Amino acid sequence: MKDIAQRALNVAQLQGASYADVRIIHQQTQSIVVKNGHVEALSHNQNQGVGIRVVVNGSWGFASSSILSVKEAERVGARAAQIARASALVKTSNVALGPPEVHVAHYHTSVEIDPFSVPLQDKIDLLLAADAEMRRVKGITVAKGNMDFVRENEVFASTEGSYIEQEFVESGAGIEAIAVGEDEVQTRSFPNSFGRQQGKAGYEYIGNQELVENAQRTAEEAVALLCAPPCPSRVTTLILDSTQLALQLHESCGHPIELDRVMGEEASFAGTSFLTRDKLGSFRYGSPLVNIYADATIPGALGTFGYDDEGVPAQRTRIVKDGIFVGYLTSRETAAWLGQRSNGTMRADGWNRIPLIRMTNINLEPGTWELDDLIADTDDGIYMATNKSWSIDDKRLNFQFGTQLAYEIKKGKRGRMLRNATYTGITPEFWGSCDAICSEKHWQVWGLPNCGKGEPVQAAHVAHGTAPARFRNVRVGLM
Repeated sequence: MKDIAQRALNVAQLQGASYADVRIIHQQTQSIVVKNGHVEALSHNQNQGVGIRVVVNGSWGFASSSILSVKEAERVGARAAQIARASALVKTSNVALGPPEVHVAHYHTSVEIDPFSVPLQDKIDLLLAADAEMRRVKGITVAKGNMDFVRENEVFASTEGSYIEQEFVESGAGIEAIAVGEDEVQTRSFPNSFGRQQGKAGYEYIGNQELVENAQRTAEEAVALLCAPPCPSRVTTLILDSTQLALQLHESCGHPIELDRVMGEEASFAGTSFLTRDKLGSFRYGSPLVNIYADATIPGALGTFGYDDEGVPAQRTRIVKDGIFVGYLTSRETAAWLGQRSNGTMRADGWNRIPLIRMTNINLEPGTWELDDLIADTDDGIYMATNKSWSIDDKRLNFQFGTQLAYEIKKGKRGRMLRNATYTGITPEFWGSCDAICSEKHWQVWGLPNCGKGEPVQAAHVAHGTAPARFRNVRVGLM
């Protein structure tokens, strides 16, 4: 791999590249899906390839190949340089990457049990056991479960002198119960929405989720929702559980702080940003309780790594401090626009994709409240849990979210279950209404393995650490 990388870089330089980097990736994945007592889908895939970025005449070029050989690496390096020279004909400015990043290192995910060493039948049996528990609940029409595993080995090298080897391992699983009534369909999933909860860890991560132990409760909630009254339409106090708050954070903070969106370099998938450069350091994003940071070093979190795909070390970056917006997610190039150094957020979802600015682990700092005390302190409101739907405009300002489950709060106590709960808001007004956040005891990192961005689309694996929080004067229901 080192010889392939070096030859690709050498050819790029001979072709006039002022900078070049190469990523060589081998990825192995396994996916299992069970449904109503049977294995519905099973896949085990491997892919490998090389991707090369170059700067020639002040412009980027990129090329890739699935063939790993010295000869092919030379061809791809020359091709990337050719593309860069063509791009330079229409450039508006020269690429500037800021100070060199030179690192020679090795990084790997901490793993107790290699998920690919666990017998396939053991994995299937665990999913089927949870499936059976859900189907024991009268009224369940569909019971589903899934597991996903990833191993990725990556070599990164650059003409600045970096040579980095990394190995990432991911494990994820989840269950879902669907109840169908006369004119209503209700779903409950565990432990997260979007099919599963996933992290950078070994098979031990699956056992810690206790799928079988939570299967019956999950199914009972799906059935109970069929008869629950609908969420009322009004302005009220809202408490969001940790899982729903994670997606709120993702959509209304994570995406608008990507500096390529801010600068107009990326606009797909509801994709510019209201957090323009003039707001940096002065704009009130939320209440003084709101402190948000990006941290790619959290053990086990899905957005954790050693170095990004530009060879920049993983790091922690303050995004919102005491409610004031103070930081973006940056690449080497965009950070140079601000006179800063990259905070290491450039990632691609494979060897045949160019890296983009992506979220790492975007987290809301915990507060001091116990959840029971927070509910007891709320005279009238609604508690909502687990995402069901979302919509947000292309500036990341106006949004609407729906949740799988909700409860009334009356005089400090949790009351009736509610179905089809939704809430709407405007991002800075919503976060500005936050007046309480639960403590570290309730704080958890939630993996999101399907964050879409770019054309062709890339799916990033990111995460969000949150604890339940309370928001005042929020519009709920259909208004």
